[in-house]
Amino acid sequence: MAYEDIMARAPGQNILEIVRQALPNLRKSERKVANRVLEDPDRILNAALAEAAALSEVSEPTVIRFCVAIGCTGFQEFKLRLARSLALGTTATHSVLTKEDTTAELVEKIFGYTMTSLDWARSHLDTEALGRAIALLSEARSIEFFGLGASGIVALDAQQKFPLFGVPCGAQSDTHQQLMTASMMQAGDVAVIFSNTGHTIAMIEVAEVARNGGAKVIGVSGASAPLLDHCDVAILVETLDNTDIYTPTISRIAALVVVDILCSAVGLRRDAEHGHRFENMKQLLRNQRIYGPKKPV
Repeated sequence: MAYEDIMARAPGQNILEIVRQALPNLRKSERKVANRVLEDPDRILNAALAEAAALSEVSEPTVIRFCVAIGCTGFQEFKLRLARSLALGTTATHSVLTKEDTTAELVEKIFGYTMTSLDWARSHLDTEALGRAIALLSEARSIEFFGLGASGIVALDAQQKFPLFGVPCGAQSDTHQQLMTASMMQAGDVAVIFSNTGHTIAMIEVAEVARNGGAKVIGVSGASAPLLDHCDVAILVETLDNTDIYTPTISRIAALVVVDILCSAVGLRRDAEHGHRFENMKQLLRNQRIYGPKKPV
């Protein structure tokens, strides 16, 4: 990400992530402050300007220049944003896994980073786009879910949930079957395409084919990418991915949460009769479970 892009997004972003991303572009003296912040953010949070400068082995004006360089008006605003970031949880910078980590440390790092990333995704979701997607799904004659790899797992999860609302649903995993299915879609049908990168050629082709047949297309992607240009509704589910650490499921978890949002919203729009059928179905499932010692036959 370009330095200018980091600064443009600075007002809502986790300040520790901004520092980490901006680090290569800072002056040498400012990098000393940045490194000290990343090494011990709690210490800097509780330090006065003079102490922060001493801890970083730079002058007080250098600390202020560092704050301005990362998009803050000064040291006080930086500390406010630092406090907010620390309240959210662990950032990517502080979640690097090492061979020396104990099991407890692994648990803390992975849970902390996952929760921080989910909170980031939540705060950046476009609720208007979600609303448009919910409206399309609520009126759909049939729904087809598409995805490959980890995104294919999300598509299967969605396909498992949505038939509960009386709508025929599918989720093909083979690329040839996906194209065949998309080519048969028409007006009244809705295609939901999951792609974390948004650059998968097969998914872009599926979107084009489905739209050409008259279907509406909802794209769910982890990045603003070419796929979303071929969709009627674009849902960006951005997470704080960092390839330097082993966090392969975070984007998938975020996408699954979005599926739950869409599923729940569509369910709430159904009438009372559907609610009654749904409760009957849940009771049938409950009857299949054992909640105590099994009685002898």
